[in-house]
Amino acid sequence: MNDAMTNELPYDESHKWFAPAKINLFLHVIGRRADGYHLLQTVFRFLDVGDSIRCEPRQDGRIVLATPLPGVADENHLAVRAAQALRTEILLVASASMARSTKLGVTLHVDKRLPLGGGLGGGSSDAATTLIALNHLWRTGLDRAQLQRIAFALGADVPIFIHGHTAFAEGVGERFTDVTPPPAWYLVLVPPVAVPTAQIFAASDLRRDTPAMAASAWHSGAGRNDLEAVAAALYPQVARHLDWLRAWGDARMSGSGACCFVAFATAAAADAAHAALPSSMQGFVARGIDQHPLAFI
Repeated sequence: MNDAMTNELPYDESHKWFAPAKINLFLHVIGRRADGYHLLQTVFRFLDVGDSIRCEPRQDGRIVLATPLPGVADENHLAVRAAQALRTEILLVASASMARSTKLGVTLHVDKRLPLGGGLGGGSSDAATTLIALNHLWRTGLDRAQLQRIAFALGADVPIFIHGHTAFAEGVGERFTDVTPPPAWYLVLVPPVAVPTAQIFAASDLRRDTPAMAASAWHSGAGRNDLEAVAAALYPQVARHLDWLRAWGDARMSGSGACCFVAFATAAAADAAHAALPSSMQGFVARGIDQHPLAFI
């Protein structure tokens, strides 16, 4: 997996766009709304590895996925849903441009490198990159606030990729305060399991009363991941990977799992830990980046 997760330009002339991974430097559950949504606090940080998406504009109004994802219906693929949501938004506001808007379509080629159910935000990042790319290619002219509103309807982790900067997030993950952690390289391990987010949040033993933290009080290393204990109990492979990582530092799970990480101050230190990885485990080294590669597109 490490060999496949190489850095790429944010996009190129063939309309291939980068969709970076994210990790959660901490994740607290501080309450629950009446509608069932959990109130969270977290810090999202992007990594310099991820998926890539190639967009081929078409003029027949169709949204076509050229790279189906096993086990996921095309209409449920987050990149497809993002394209459809953007097109619907355009049609709602179109007037004189109605004829052109109804013809807007795209063929999406999604090169998946990030694991499903890994807590690295792969699907959310794919959705956000699709919104950014098509907003550019279709010349729709929506601003970031408008794109974030569309993104939030697709999933709670999608707006941070539109926001475009490492941030302390609150609410259900949609209110951001920019932060800049120290430079870091991460050894990310990928347990051979997919952890369903809904299962972790539905667990009866999930802690939901962690005291709220002010964004200004957060510092690198603060907090924990409240979902980690639940995921590790349900998925022993997650616990095993965390245990191995703890020999190298403050190991944490990202999101609802299954991926786990530990931070290093230098690339050389991260590479040394990666070289010591048992043959029974998979992982990769990635650099933390504080600005989304497409932040100014």
